[in-house]
Amino acid sequence: MAGPSPHKPRRKAKRAGGNGPSNLPVIMEREALVRVPSFPLAAFLWPARTSVSQWELLPLILMVVGLFRWAAGLWGYSGFEKPPLFGDYEAQRHWMEITTHLPISQWYFHDLEWWGLDYPPLTAYHSWMCGKIGSLIDPAWFALHDSRGSHDPTLKIFMRVTVLVSEYLIYIPAAVIFVRRFSRLSGVPAWTSSVALVAILMQPATILIDHVHFQYNTVMLGFVLASMSSMLAGRNLWACFFFVMALGFKQMALYYAFSVFAYLLGVCVFDHTNTPRFNIPKFIGIALATVVSFAILLLPIVAGTLSEASRGITAHPGGAHPPLPLFADLAKHLNTEAFYYPVIEQLVQMIHRVFPFARGLFEDKVANFWCAMNVVIKLKKYPAELLQKGALVATLAAIVPPNLILFLRPNKHPGLLPLAFATTAWGFFLFSYQVHEKSVLLPLMPMTLLLAGRQGLAKDTRAWVGFANILGCWTMYPLLQRVDLRVPYTVLTLLWAYLLGLPPTSLNAYFQDGSSIWSQWATAFIHGFFYLTMAFWHVLDMFVVAPKDKPDLWVVANVGVGAAGFSLCYLWCLGSLVIESEILPPSWTGKEAKTKSE
Repeated sequence: MAGPSPHKPRRKAKRAGGNGPSNLPVIMEREALVRVPSFPLAAFLWPARTSVSQWELLPLILMVVGLFRWAAGLWGYSGFEKPPLFGDYEAQRHWMEITTHLPISQWYFHDLEWWGLDYPPLTAYHSWMCGKIGSLIDPAWFALHDSRGSHDPTLKIFMRVTVLVSEYLIYIPAAVIFVRRFSRLSGVPAWTSSVALVAILMQPATILIDHVHFQYNTVMLGFVLASMSSMLAGRNLWACFFFVMALGFKQMALYYAFSVFAYLLGVCVFDHTNTPRFNIPKFIGIALATVVSFAILLLPIVAGTLSEASRGITAHPGGAHPPLPLFADLAKHLNTEAFYYPVIEQLVQMIHRVFPFARGLFEDKVANFWCAMNVVIKLKKYPAELLQKGALVATLAAIVPPNLILFLRPNKHPGLLPLAFATTAWGFFLFSYQVHEKSVLLPLMPMTLLLAGRQGLAKDTRAWVGFANILGCWTMYPLLQRVDLRVPYTVLTLLWAYLLGLPPTSLNAYFQDGSSIWSQWATAFIHGFFYLTMAFWHVLDMFVVAPKDKPDLWVVANVGVGAAGFSLCYLWCLGSLVIESEILPPSWTGKEAKTKSE
């Protein structure tokens, strides 16, 4: 049965004769003719509900969301006029110059104190391509050593364009395809899925971090979306390839790795009826596709290093070979003069840079369990090895349940996939090692995708998805405030809340017919408490100076409130996953009663 469209009923439509699927379009059409929009975004798209083709609306959507992205980019960026190291903008610019000026074997070794490259190879290739194009326009933008901290306004335009074009080449197509496929499999009408698509593409946290603060997270998220879409389509080999590319662009894609593994293993073990039947050819195909994808990813680095070594170019222009930063026991058995040693050295250095365990349990102030716990118990006094083990145990405890469900029910319902991805990513964000504030984008992306599924724009789902997104933006406010980005934060967050009928602009997302009155009041009370707390915090931060002996008081309060709210989001996603998977008897989850009431 089709999920509800984002409108409230005006009068009851007459049922078309028969119950077969051939009558479904007639029922959908009559629903569209007798209802009115119930929140602003649906009202804006209301005239397009009778469009003959879903693709007629798509160009308009892409133009509008692109305009908002470009307008947001007119503001400043991370590190603008903030010496000595500036910020993420300078890091991305610097990677473009080192990849275009230095031999490939020196990319991961060059001047590590000044924004040394610490992302996987696909980011380096992307930086090389952007740097080559930019150098054709103005070589001074990427003059090694001489262009550090450049704030050339024309360079800013170029850098903003690289983010926008990268997003429209990877993330936007992947989001469109996923939403169309996910909505169709969930029985959601095309117009309703268009409303959800706009809400997903207007997600404020993504725009704030990539198009204002400045990063390329949407490239990685786009590859993840392409992988998820391939899973829904049954194209498992492509799912492997796209996910490896996501890992190859940003190591944060590991937040989803357990879910990808659980799903792909599940489809090998269970058939489409969830009957255990191990498919050996499918398993071997998936394994080979993963290996080949990693080989493709690493081929330029490996081939380039070998080629340069044969010409006497090494990672260390001085000539000496320092000890390997990892695997010290292995290094004792290696011949530094062997032809393969430069490749091993390159791969070990890459792993060392990509996974910086030496940085500590968390970076700066981030709204996860460990940073909140650090307020009560100073965790940094404990050995790093103990903290790493503790983070591993806590993370596994949080991510095993959702992935066990996904493994046992890979073919049950398309909505299980984004739910499992979201739950797993929340588990990683809350409990894993070395978490950054911007990592909240990873659980927010699959959770926001729920808007395109069955009951996605119903009030309960919209309320929780909206709560998670607004809370996520709020926890990033200290990061944005440090680089004077308060205005775009306020505008984009309130705009998204207004479009979806969410607090603090509206209470439209609460109290709907057909749901338990107790659960509705509980949701409204919990969310209301957090929304009021966030508003009160902003007042304190704006008008009350923190005590001199506790200068980070308001930031610490932000961490505590955010960690509590994100924990609730994790529990909601996990509970929804349990209910939708029917892994437990319906009488235990209350789904049986809900089905009867419907």
